[in-house]
Amino acid sequence: MALIQTRHNTGFRIQVTGLVQGVGFRPFIYRLAKHHQLTGWVLNSNDGVLIQVQGEQKKLTNFIHEIRLKAPPAATVIDISYEETPVEKFNNFQIKSSASVSNSVTLISPDIAICQDCLEDMEQQAHRLNYPLINCTNCGPRFSIIQALPYDRPKTTMADFPMCQSCEQEYNNIIDRRFHAQPIACNDCGPSYCLDTGKNQVTELDTILSMVSSGLDQGQLFAIKGTGGYHLACDAHNEKAVQALRQLKRRDRKPFAVLVRSLGRAKEIAHINVEEESILLQFSRPIVLLRSKQKLAPGVSYGLNRVGVMLPYMPVHHLLFEQLETDTLVLTSGNFSDEPIVIDDDQAREQFLPWVTGVLSYNRIIHNRVDDSVMKVTNQQALMIRRSRGFAPAPLVSQYDTEGIFAAGAELSSSFAIGKGNQVILSQFLGDLKGFENFAFYEESYQRFSRLFNFIPNLIAVDAHSGYLSTSFGRDMAKSMNAPYITIQHHHAHIASVLLEKSIQEPVIGISLDGLGMGSDQTLWGAEFMYADLDTFERCFHFRNVSLPGGDRAAKQPWRMALSYLHQSMGSAGLNRRLPLFSKLQPDQIQGVWQLLENDINCPQTSSAGRLFDAVAALCGISFVNHYQAEAPMLLEAAIDESVNDRYPYSLENDHVVFDDMIQAICLDVEGQQKPGSISAKFHNTLVAMITEIGLKMKTRFDTSQVVLSGGTFQNHYLLKHLYASLSKNGMTVHLPKITPINDQGIAIGQMAIAAYKRKIGNIS
Repeated sequence: MALIQTRHNTGFRIQVTGLVQGVGFRPFIYRLAKHHQLTGWVLNSNDGVLIQVQGEQKKLTNFIHEIRLKAPPAATVIDISYEETPVEKFNNFQIKSSASVSNSVTLISPDIAICQDCLEDMEQQAHRLNYPLINCTNCGPRFSIIQALPYDRPKTTMADFPMCQSCEQEYNNIIDRRFHAQPIACNDCGPSYCLDTGKNQVTELDTILSMVSSGLDQGQLFAIKGTGGYHLACDAHNEKAVQALRQLKRRDRKPFAVLVRSLGRAKEIAHINVEEESILLQFSRPIVLLRSKQKLAPGVSYGLNRVGVMLPYMPVHHLLFEQLETDTLVLTSGNFSDEPIVIDDDQAREQFLPWVTGVLSYNRIIHNRVDDSVMKVTNQQALMIRRSRGFAPAPLVSQYDTEGIFAAGAELSSSFAIGKGNQVILSQFLGDLKGFENFAFYEESYQRFSRLFNFIPNLIAVDAHSGYLSTSFGRDMAKSMNAPYITIQHHHAHIASVLLEKSIQEPVIGISLDGLGMGSDQTLWGAEFMYADLDTFERCFHFRNVSLPGGDRAAKQPWRMALSYLHQSMGSAGLNRRLPLFSKLQPDQIQGVWQLLENDINCPQTSSAGRLFDAVAALCGISFVNHYQAEAPMLLEAAIDESVNDRYPYSLENDHVVFDDMIQAICLDVEGQQKPGSISAKFHNTLVAMITEIGLKMKTRFDTSQVVLSGGTFQNHYLLKHLYASLSKNGMTVHLPKITPINDQGIAIGQMAIAAYKRKIGNIS
């Protein structure tokens, strides 16, 4: 950083942007200025943190350098800009009140897990002994409680709790760790917990902890208010309790996440490598998908070889584990299936009390609901599966101006994104918009983001699927704002999301595998090999289209896709194969779907990778019904026998990948009583070989070795691990998203990237 003409005393106005509010940044600047014997002031503004500072040249140089170098652990410094100003008569350095100085905004810190210092304070500070909502500038709620900027206590849901004398002294003491910690609280003045059993309300904390911990150990269910919404909890070792929880949530098979007492306990129930351990311990405390050791109740993850594990991130989690005998709890979102997580205390009591022993809540309002985030590690690289608590609404940085762009996102695993300056601010995870409640959550969240970030849309980007509610929302917005909108192909957006995150400007080989996305030819795409940049794409290869019998019903009933592939690959002879699905299904079910295929009735065409996985899972008898999204592909992956290196045949016909030979070979293996694990391994190995072959063809054709992988199918650990190795071995540079969700939650990022670039080059019609 070039800096400052030689002069004894110099003044500078410094602007720091990034995650610099709610993370102890102003006290840090104060102490740093004092250390370097500088005078002036610092304040929060809508732009970030503004600093007026003056002193000797060398000390100023060191001061600016150390802002980035020594920033608080929860802070993220994106940019430091400065300009020289006249020297003023400052007697000292001080922290000033917040100010709004522009229409731009600072970034909002995500919610942060309790820090070690606060855990120690819970045992040592007289007014915070066992205080279950303890926090400081390095930890505690942020996004979940903020209502407006700048981030000050009166603009959070802590405004209802006046500070006691002790907290006020700490809040105003520049050398205290809680200096200007907006959620600061203690036993004397802060929010408090209450346990409602339906018959009485218990407010004494020791009694609450005793009742909840003993109840959980005895197999009872509890609703527990978390940072961004309610959780439902039970003993993860108690199968009867787990099944009762499934009945409550109306969730037959979808796996549950677990909360463990400690990292040591996590290692007892799952295999954990260095990268996974690092993610488990980071201050965002996400759920991490780990390879299971199968030491929990069977109903926790039904046939899957991975379990979602998280460490305690709220003080109350630690307090409960001090008394619990069990060391592992199921801790799942407090909602019914396909509905948003509950945040309202009255709603929680109304919905859950008939089912649970008690509702454990606190009287601080959750303003922004945020579900738990989910991550995994493949090839020593972190992958984002669900981006929410601990990450939202931290932005991505774009090379292009995004101001005023609204990206509506997709239908499943939805999020939207808004553009501010060169920042892309992705909303928290919003769920599947097909449910009325989730779409209402989507609309509510957009209104809150608009107010919070002072956002006014001037360009709207939507998915090409006209039936998506997100697309309708974006088009209605464009109409009401008299703003232009552009439609963006789903899989192009998948590739573009990685181009933005990785700051890649040149065209790449883009490989996008997922369930479904509307294609440019009005068929449903889902296995796309593109040569793409942020402006255009060329569809070079794809899976040969297959019928989707019954439309959307085929995604929920994999046996339909098995019949479709049998019909396509061997015609009526497919009905004569000795396969498990013919003994498991009623003859009229089979005949009904076969007639749809024969007469091409309600059989939209698709190149979907997800539906191919469904078909194979059904053909080898692993799964016939998807009780939740992608259950059959997940069970197919879990069944893999990793000792098998063989693969099935396939063919490339012009720009089509044809699997007729593979389907026939799978049928022969099933009829020959080959184990499903062997069939699954050979199927996955086939995909690795096929994708690698196409990648090399495109490498030669386009003279590039840059490959981008994105789409929900790449959440498959085995496929991604072996494909990454195969492509790399063949001289390809593989790019994966890290902070952008690899599934449809990342679509809004790609839409934003394409819209910003097209606007820059004047390609908005």
